[in-house]
Amino acid sequence: MSTAADRTTDGPGPARTGPAPAPQDRLADPRAAGAPAPGARARDDRHRGAPAPAVGPRGGRRLRLLLVAAVVAAAFNLRPAVTSLGPLLERVRADLGMSATLAGLLTAVPSLCFAVFGLAAPGLARRIGPAAVLAAGMGAVTAGLAARALAGGTAVFLLLSAVALAGIAVTNVLMPVVVKRYFPDRVGPMMGLYSMALSAGTAVAAAVTVPLTSALGGGWRAGLGVWAAVAAVALALWLAAAAADRRGPAAPGAPAAGRGLRLRRSRTAWALAVFFGLQSTGAYATMGWLPQIYQDAGISAGTSGVLLAVTMVVGVPVSFLLPSLAASRPDQRLFVVLLGSCGLAGYAGLALAPAAAPWLWAALAGLSNCAFPLALTMIGLRARSAAGVAGLSAFAQSLGYLISIPGPVLVGALYQSTGGWHAPVGLLAALMLPQMAVGLRAARARHVEDEVPA
Repeated sequence: MSTAADRTTDGPGPARTGPAPAPQDRLADPRAAGAPAPGARARDDRHRGAPAPAVGPRGGRRLRLLLVAAVVAAAFNLRPAVTSLGPLLERVRADLGMSATLAGLLTAVPSLCFAVFGLAAPGLARRIGPAAVLAAGMGAVTAGLAARALAGGTAVFLLLSAVALAGIAVTNVLMPVVVKRYFPDRVGPMMGLYSMALSAGTAVAAAVTVPLTSALGGGWRAGLGVWAAVAAVALALWLAAAAADRRGPAAPGAPAAGRGLRLRRSRTAWALAVFFGLQSTGAYATMGWLPQIYQDAGISAGTSGVLLAVTMVVGVPVSFLLPSLAASRPDQRLFVVLLGSCGLAGYAGLALAPAAAPWLWAALAGLSNCAFPLALTMIGLRARSAAGVAGLSAFAQSLGYLISIPGPVLVGALYQSTGGWHAPVGLLAALMLPQMAVGLRAARARHVEDEVPA
């Protein structure tokens, strides 16, 4: 049951019945500083679904520049833990005695960790500040990647992978909040920069892991462990950002994570969660199994890694442009249909003739995976304030990742039981239909604050 302190409203409606928002909330809520009415802004600002801020971005110029670098570095490190493993998965399986079904479970571990640990992110951010939590997250990524390269068995490998993925989980949830809080006047471009860096890190890890492993002696441990050094760069930047944030003009701490919003009653929140879950199913199944699909079709391990990189490289420019394009429209249904159609075509090619046009199928799969930055953008557009975005981000991402867990495991089980890829890839193609259906619902121009009791 909500308390009086929780019953607040955003936008037109009854006056607040709880206490005044905390200072950091005022920084995220332009109306607390006497912002002009939303109608006074240009029409495209109304399309973005949030009033324009009347106060300057939080913190000084040096802090903002440091945060830009930290956001890019963190985003670059959010997927190498997964995509560096795909091209080496067969070697890891052979060395650790891992079955195909268990390898499928390994591709599902990211979703499980993102769901479980992502729920804790808003609460931790309220207590110690989002920059400090993100620094801790990058520390977990660095330690987990370094330690799992030394694992002597499957259980330890899975556990240490989970440590790294826990750090990625809190970063996934809090990054839209950090962008909304520190860059309220640049949400679209910053989300584009974040998405582009994430895609670039994904692509680089997929492309260079095999040749890098060969250059380091051919052992998968060195090929996976080297990514811990890359994560250490992001850790250093976030430690500096957390220190600068504490010395800044305002005390650290995140806005209340939408605690007054009963998101379980919002159809838009549920549609976003299911859309996020289904696109994650396809993305992680692709990152985990695409090299094996190509290798079983007679393509070399090195080339299969490059093809996975193509899947990710395609997403780099699209991920940069898509958030701004999506935010400039009253709804995002056109993008849901376009990306879903690319997924259907790409999966059909992978199932029926993977070696016939491997580069085309990789490019189409990459375009389909751009549903991820689209989902992040819609999370930012479907709530009015940073507090609403925090709550919606935790709800949609945590529930979405839970929904995605069975998919990669089932793909691995179908592959092992049938000995081919028709059934597993056919399943991924079939899941594109409900993804498009719920995506059309989530893409409608509305806010969760209008659907749930305050």
